[in-house]
Amino acid sequence: MVTAVTELAQCFHLRRRYGQYTMNQESTTVTRVMEKPPFDRSISQDSLDELSMEDYWIELENIKKSSENRQEDQEVVVVKEPDEGELEEEWLKEAGLSNLFGESAGDPQESVVFLSTLTRTQAAAVQKRVETVSQTLRKKNKQYQIPDVRDIFAQQRESKETAPDDTESQSLRTNENKYQGRDDQASNLVGEEKLIPPEETPAPETDINLEVSFAEQALNQKESSKEKIQKSKGDDATLPSFRLPKDKTGTTRIGDLAHQDMKKVCHLALIELTALYDVLGIELKQQKAVKIKTRDSGLFCVPLTVLLEQDQRKVLGTRIPLIFQKLISRIEEGGLETEGLLRIPGAAIRIKNLCQELEAKFYEGTFNWESVKQHDAASLLKLFIRELPQPLLGVEYLKAFQAVQNLPTKKQQLQALNLLVILLPDANRDTLKALLEFLQRVIDNKEKNKMTVMNVAMVMAPNLFMCHALGLKSSEQREFVMAAGTANTMHLLIKYQKLLWTIPKFIVNQVRKQNTENHKKDKRAMKKLLKKMAYDREKYEKQDKSTNDADVPQGVIRVQAPHLSKVSMAIQLTEELKASDVLARFLSQESGVAQTLKKGEVFLYEIGGNIGERCLDDDTYMKDLYQLNPNAEWVIKSKPL
Repeated sequence: MVTAVTELAQCFHLRRRYGQYTMNQESTTVTRVMEKPPFDRSISQDSLDELSMEDYWIELENIKKSSENRQEDQEVVVVKEPDEGELEEEWLKEAGLSNLFGESAGDPQESVVFLSTLTRTQAAAVQKRVETVSQTLRKKNKQYQIPDVRDIFAQQRESKETAPDDTESQSLRTNENKYQGRDDQASNLVGEEKLIPPEETPAPETDINLEVSFAEQALNQKESSKEKIQKSKGDDATLPSFRLPKDKTGTTRIGDLAHQDMKKVCHLALIELTALYDVLGIELKQQKAVKIKTRDSGLFCVPLTVLLEQDQRKVLGTRIPLIFQKLISRIEEGGLETEGLLRIPGAAIRIKNLCQELEAKFYEGTFNWESVKQHDAASLLKLFIRELPQPLLGVEYLKAFQAVQNLPTKKQQLQALNLLVILLPDANRDTLKALLEFLQRVIDNKEKNKMTVMNVAMVMAPNLFMCHALGLKSSEQREFVMAAGTANTMHLLIKYQKLLWTIPKFIVNQVRKQNTENHKKDKRAMKKLLKKMAYDREKYEKQDKSTNDADVPQGVIRVQAPHLSKVSMAIQLTEELKASDVLARFLSQESGVAQTLKKGEVFLYEIGGNIGERCLDDDTYMKDLYQLNPNAEWVIKSKPL
């Protein structure tokens, strides 16, 4: 049987023979050469809707026309792929392990705590990169210290062996087999590029496992489920639709953690992503913008960080560019039921004139938004995304986003996207989130605007993926697979955005373990210091031990609310008590100005113990969380801007 990709590639080849569209990935241009032949859907009956692919190529042609009418100098990004040694060295820096090598190399003990929390696949990913860097440095005859990777991981193993088996470490362990049956069911697509399944096909829902390392899941599946995978290969109809699992200790979303803990999450996410790609045999190469010419003011062709600096002088706490917000608002004012919304372009000359006028009048507040037609606003929004000096999905990880299409299963594609979203810079991630939420609102009106999730994915994919130079020319079939793959990735980003903005529980647990080990290390250092000072160490230990037990009976937590009229309350823990119940008790006792506070304006936080600070979701069961972090404090407050 001919595969879906081959069928579509053949169809694409036929269209190109008759002079429809050609695409050069290096220059990201589309050239129209002859009139296109009559459209024939018969070639790909059981694959992606050919009409949707038509949207993709038409969008590329619209981009070409738009760029021809933008005469001003485009900002230049020179992308460099470093040599292997440099690549691995940069990777270790981004993973928070730069102290293992180079001029800053010190006692590897500093990284033992971090390494001791890694899974076997994560440790293998780190070990592979440390070995590569060590070999490269030795070849270059560097004089500074180069640790032996065997020594580093020997200390890690020793640390694990001597660690006490306390109740907290037990509570952090997860049952790796808990989701095994559902994960096997979810792993239906292997080998060939899989495109977006027909929306009419009903799909069973299954929880995606966030408790066990993604790379560990992939390795276990690889080792134990080969027969089952081969048997189900190509069975698109049974593909499940993934959903967030219910977690009694609460779901952690991006933005819920304090900065220091989020930094640790990013380090772990990079290692986990690399481990996942290693296990699946997919090359993960980062890129870097080594030279970039950018404007330091304006709206278009301006880096997100510069835009936000401008905007924050106007509106304190702005996290999404004001022009981006206004364009979305203008589109929505015209009604999301408009047929062909996002697909039908505005007039190119009019778009060019609107850009010039916006540059001159937007910040002055004199721009006439009533003159902007809805399709023009949509074209301006896509133009804004395309003309960012660095892609919205980031220079470093744009190739990794593209490589998602090469992962064998839908589940693994989602897992990789989850980690990649975590790794994005804050400005990129916040802007992407606003875009995806808007696209979902467009799709919610598909009955009237005729823009299904497939249509929207096809139209938006070229704007996010194909508008920055990414490498050498490709064959026609590879170009087509890239187009279909990026559209599929766009589809997953839109459909699973809530899941993708979740921090996996296994990573949060690794952060908790790191914090616990660091606290123990700090406590040992403090005791040592006090002993040297001939201090009364017994008195210190007694005070330290009783700090968290004062005035709080067993099974009761004391919740602080410094900004509310009821500043403190002792609350009895029960099996059914949720974070939302705790908030409701406080808010029900408010009076005066504080009485106007609504749900969603203040939140319950878990602070200290084995976490820096974590905003709790409403469905967190307090007793379960207390057992996970008995030394935490509980505070009600608003989220910082």
